[in-house]
Amino acid sequence: MSVQVLQSQAVGASGLRRIAFQLDRGIGHVTEAAGAAIVVAETCILFAGVVSRYVFDDPIIWTDELANFLFLWLSMLGTVVALRGDGHMRLTTLVNISRPSLGRWFNSVAALVVVAFVLLILLPAREYLLEQQYTELTTLGISEGWRALAILVGMSLAAIVAILRLIETATWREFALAVLVAGGVSLALWLLQPQLVALGFGSLVIFFVVIVGACVAIGVPIAFAFGVATMSYLALTTDTPLSVVVNRMDDGMSNLLLLSVPMFVFLGLLMEMTGIARVMVAFLVSLVGHVRGGLSYVLLGAMFLVSGISGSKAADMAAVAPVLFPEMRKRGQHPGELASLLATSSAMSETIPPSLVLITIGSVTSVSISALFTGGLLPALVAALALVVVAWWRSRGEDTTGRTRAPGREIVRTLLVALPGLTLPFVIRAAVVRGIATATEVSTVGVVYTALLGLLVYRQFDWRRIYPLLVETVALTGAVMLIVGTATAMSWGLTQSGFSNWLVASMAGVPGGKAGFLGITIVAFIILGSVLEGIPAILLFGPLLLPVARAMGVHEVHYSIVVILAMGIGLFAPPFGVGFYGACAIGKISPDDAIGRIWPYIFALVVALVVVAAFPWLSIGFL
Repeated sequence: MSVQVLQSQAVGASGLRRIAFQLDRGIGHVTEAAGAAIVVAETCILFAGVVSRYVFDDPIIWTDELANFLFLWLSMLGTVVALRGDGHMRLTTLVNISRPSLGRWFNSVAALVVVAFVLLILLPAREYLLEQQYTELTTLGISEGWRALAILVGMSLAAIVAILRLIETATWREFALAVLVAGGVSLALWLLQPQLVALGFGSLVIFFVVIVGACVAIGVPIAFAFGVATMSYLALTTDTPLSVVVNRMDDGMSNLLLLSVPMFVFLGLLMEMTGIARVMVAFLVSLVGHVRGGLSYVLLGAMFLVSGISGSKAADMAAVAPVLFPEMRKRGQHPGELASLLATSSAMSETIPPSLVLITIGSVTSVSISALFTGGLLPALVAALALVVVAWWRSRGEDTTGRTRAPGREIVRTLLVALPGLTLPFVIRAAVVRGIATATEVSTVGVVYTALLGLLVYRQFDWRRIYPLLVETVALTGAVMLIVGTATAMSWGLTQSGFSNWLVASMAGVPGGKAGFLGITIVAFIILGSVLEGIPAILLFGPLLLPVARAMGVHEVHYSIVVILAMGIGLFAPPFGVGFYGACAIGKISPDDAIGRIWPYIFALVVALVVVAAFPWLSIGFL
């Protein structure tokens, strides 16, 4: 439920609900302002690092550590802002098709699950803080505890907001029924603890399939569903201290490369505000606007070109979606179609260099990274062509009445107007390739370049819109990063269960030789990609399976490309794929609108993957 709806309900309200609303609003003002200030600070810090190193040849050694320090605070404050604005990604299909009273009850249970997770994690977060306070940040010279404090503060504020939302929205009857069901499930799991331990891998099905699936179905935000399942599994079936969950979440959210996500989100919003997006779209429309599905092809081409610039799929999507989606919506394309195309184009581009996934798998398996860069291009092109076919098929009935091919003079005119904006991707890529900026810093180069274009070239810069754009960036950062954090904790739990070793042994024993091994690899990594964040899956299974592949005569580069493509399909496939919800969040599209429309695109990617697996030349022909 949005803040505006809650506000309208609170008008004239008295007593407990009115107090809850006022407190909720106060927390919102503080977290939004603090988060917006951090986004500005991150931009200044990272850009200052680029200028000091490249212009003055005098690098500032503390910029990365300070940026990482602030990034965790940004992620946790963003979690609170997203929670207040209902910005965390969740499926509401079952809620929407249920009768109103049942739908409200589902919402109450979902809100109670959120409350349960944030309350359960408070004590482990405090323990983690106490552990970290004795470690010192190298260049800043302060205790690591000040950084770890972000998790405790963020989860505490999230707990308060979640409880306030229950007070504001649920009736006492709905609340009591929700507590009865949630408490009954928790009591049953606690009483069955000996049986759960004895089940071994069977308990993984209960916690990571049944519980996660049930939570997602009733509308629990994806991040909180992952978190509750992980904490429940570790608490009931292992002796592992729950502070490990906080540690794993911290590791997942503290990858400095992911800082490019909010920066590229802010960049995309700036491009729209300054008019750059408008003139770029005008040029693209002049080229292919008269063609059915023309902008769908542009989106696929844009993802192919910008992929790898930031090293993060979320950042790549954030750089492209705000530019193209508004015009595509105006042309009548269904929002679900846009999210589906964005998600699957991201999966398609996983093997395009310089891809972080390619670098990761090369690093942990000793496969030549340059060979992976060479081998990844043709498979990505095959996948792109498969998506083009689906986009053509889906747009064949599109109404092009009134659209005519633009004359050459119009194309040249729009090109000249858009040229400063069109140079942005080349500026970004050149900054990375020439070593001017890192993959994290380059997003701030884009922000500064875009701001200068808006101020000096296009003369369209509305200072009043900056703060709302910053708040939107904060909320989206929190929504995406909490999913990454809880998914990382969940992948660690699966690793500790021994599931990974069992999986490798099972895959090595599959009949059918090389073909059978590649087939089970595709199935396994599509599944793994849907439940594990991409890089943890590579780190976990890459070193284990590459020796098996070599023993079966599968070329290591070919096998690596197959693994990455399969993992990418799983990562962006609903209902569990984290990337799918990231694409919906970045496109500001409900997952409910996309989940029914994405499957033809997923099927096309699977067909392309089978082709790549069947013809090794596509991966190794140019080595």
